[in-house]
Amino acid sequence: MKRCVIAFLSGLVFGIGLIVSQMSNPAKVIGFLDITGSWDPSLALVMAGALAVFGAVYWSIRGRRAPLVAAQFVVPTEARIDRPLLAGSLIFGVGWGLSGFCPGPAIVSTTFGNALVWVFVVAMIAGMLLYRFLSGRSVMTDVRGSV
Repeated sequence: MKRCVIAFLSGLVFGIGLIVSQMSNPAKVIGFLDITGSWDPSLALVMAGALAVFGAVYWSIRGRRAPLVAAQFVVPTEARIDRPLLAGSLIFGVGWGLSGFCPGPAIVSTTFGNALVWVFVVAMIAGMLLYRFLSGRSVMTDVRGSV
């Protein structure tokens, strides 16, 4: 139960942060990505703030053996840059640039009632499920967190 409450509160704070920073506003995001046109650098400050918070928290927990609500830290072990990583990064970047949404802000934006956002989220979930199907990975394994 404690983990669920912490997850809910973390998601709530994250969602509020996306709204306040306007990361859930696709016009603002596209303005930030348009470096050759009328570039809006304000989201760079949002990213710098996020990096500062991450850096402070990461520095403060580096001596711990485990997080507060888990048995151990889960650290990625893959360090090489391969074709699937490059392809996924390219697809994500093009999608972000064309739509102005990445997954978190898109989900937050569904609360605003815009039908086009729902189309994006449904397409995003369909793409994730298609990848899982084509790669042979089980969707339920990832949902349960045992991967």
